[in-house]
Amino acid sequence: MPHLGPLEIVIILLIVVLLFGVGRIGRIGGELGRGIREFRKAVQDESSDKPGDKSAEKTEAKEETKTAA
Repeated sequence: MPHLGPLEIVIILLIVVLLFGVGRIGRIGGELGRGIREFRKAVQDESSDKPGDKSAEKTEAKEETKTAA
């Protein structure tokens, strides 16, 4: 696999900026970050839903005491 030096990376970035423009690259980056956050949240929610997970049981117990009060 070829190694990319600093000059090659700069050339690739210049081509990307010319193709998409600065504004669109920023928007794409924001959407990518939002997607990653949503994915992490979904993975954490799914892992807390598994039976035997003590952190989920504690959260449910706290919610029950709040609703009972």
